[in-house]
Amino acid sequence: MEIDYEKIGLKVGLEIHQQLNTSTKLFCNCKPELFKEKPEITFLRRLRPTQSELGQIDPAAYFEFQKGVKILYEANVKSSCLVEMDEEPPHPLNMEAVEIALTAALMMKAKPVDEIHVMRKTVIDGSNTTGFQRTCVIALNGEVKVREKKVPIQHVSLEEDAARKIGEEEGNIIRYRIDRLGIPLVEVATAPVINLPKEAEEVALAIGRILRATGKVKRGLGTIRQDLNISIKNGALTEIKGVQELELLPLVVEYEVQRQLNLLKISKELRENGVKEEAIKEEFFVVTNVFKQTKCKVIRKALDRSQQVFAVKLPKFKGFLKWELVPNFRLGTEMADRARFWGRVGGIFHTDELPAYGITAEEVEELREAVKAGEQDAIVFVADNPENAQDALKAVVERAREAIKGVPEETRAANPDGITHYMRPRPGAARMYPETDIPPTQITRNYIKQISSHLPELPEQKLQRLMKEYALNQKLARQILDSDYGELFETIIKESGVSPTTVAAFLTETLKALKRDGVQVNKVSEDQTREIFKSVSAGELTKEAIPDVVIWLSEHKDKNVQEAINDLGLKVISESELKTFVEKVIVDNKRLIQERGEGSFGILMGVIMRSFRGRVDAALVSKVLKETLTEILK
Repeated sequence: MEIDYEKIGLKVGLEIHQQLNTSTKLFCNCKPELFKEKPEITFLRRLRPTQSELGQIDPAAYFEFQKGVKILYEANVKSSCLVEMDEEPPHPLNMEAVEIALTAALMMKAKPVDEIHVMRKTVIDGSNTTGFQRTCVIALNGEVKVREKKVPIQHVSLEEDAARKIGEEEGNIIRYRIDRLGIPLVEVATAPVINLPKEAEEVALAIGRILRATGKVKRGLGTIRQDLNISIKNGALTEIKGVQELELLPLVVEYEVQRQLNLLKISKELRENGVKEEAIKEEFFVVTNVFKQTKCKVIRKALDRSQQVFAVKLPKFKGFLKWELVPNFRLGTEMADRARFWGRVGGIFHTDELPAYGITAEEVEELREAVKAGEQDAIVFVADNPENAQDALKAVVERAREAIKGVPEETRAANPDGITHYMRPRPGAARMYPETDIPPTQITRNYIKQISSHLPELPEQKLQRLMKEYALNQKLARQILDSDYGELFETIIKESGVSPTTVAAFLTETLKALKRDGVQVNKVSEDQTREIFKSVSAGELTKEAIPDVVIWLSEHKDKNVQEAINDLGLKVISESELKTFVEKVIVDNKRLIQERGEGSFGILMGVIMRSFRGRVDAALVSKVLKETLTEILK
């Protein structure tokens, strides 16, 4: 879709969540690291919503409770304690994390608060054993500059990360590991001043650069997450959670805008067709008899379990359920998402997609008669137990009514392809309330002055220094700045003395290419990478052989660089051995040299490099070959 984003009034706000690299968790002394082994401790819980001090129940919390799930928590003693299990009050706020968050805030020109007050934010999807997440504001009213635009930073906060979901089991049991629970996160929230999809990525990148510049943030997949708040004129504020890939942000924004624009078109057409909200009734029909002889496997399986088929009629909705909102995602898909979450069902069927899935045209016609549907009506039906099926259809009715009104306010989650799905209702004001177990933490002027006196260099300053100090071109310097390897790059240069351009190209372009080819480069440690370049500096390994060594190390756990060199036969040949071989190649190609003279250099170079692949430096081969060839030609 060609979209005029200014005309539709696109507004986007970003929330960046970045794990901090601290020695302990935010509210206890446990190590902030994940474990892969079998859990040493497990315990089962069910979380319930509670009223706030004003007697309100948060709709998002109630939504999660409605699912009726139980949580099986897994833990080990190294990364979790009684605090994470909610069996012991939280310890005082981790001041190492506070200092990192303040450092980032000051780099964004934000004003630190006088006192840090920890709050509780209701979360009962199981990702926190307490039923809430602890969070606190560190600083307010900052800014970052993106091109010529100043983007306001509303707040910089510190909060605990959630437990990580491991999987689901039968009987509505969800498994979580609490090793990640309590790892400090810094949250940076912008004002909703982003007006283009690409700008969302640029702003996130600018904030990410500042956070990395502190040198105190964790790296790797899952350590940073981006949430977006997106709205357009006549649409609704939609919160989109959990975008992990920076490059995905523009696509998520584009798809959400397309989704809202199409929902507005659907709303307009429904109202023009005279469809009223009150016409969509919670009147459910038992239509099991229609499908007694069905060939549909899903329905057949449900009937074999003595379940039933329930249907609801949506007056004048024919054709609207197959309306594509974004690629391969329709209004019917939105209804299915709601039905799955509220009704705990596997999915829904609707007449806009039938006959299909083993359901015949005759069955569709019989279904229409059973629910007294007119020619322009749509029918949605579900096969499950009565409680689940009716809850699912209630959610469908609610979503149909919302379709008449326009775009619903809701929280959605991002899929890896940039399309989003329904996650829960938007949280209400009752979601946040004070944490009574942790006293306020004072932030003194002297403390701020002390942190301000040794702030890291800003990204643009570092970019200029990388170009000047290491003679990198702007492209390579920018790549190092935006990578996770800035500190490692400078360490390698100091230790090995290898050309900065060679090191920078390897850490950005070569590693990215290897990863694209399926090499698990994350299995090669920073220490091993440093050893690789020390070997290059010592003349034990050539630059050309570095990728081969990285591949070998990624496949051989607990092995070192020297073992890789030996196993791959990459021992560097001496200059005298090289000269002897070059002389032999020249003798073998005497006729070629007579015919082409200096023009034979490229062919001869190729012959030698192929013979000593990875065992000789290309610059040395070029030097020796030129000297020998010049002498022969004279």
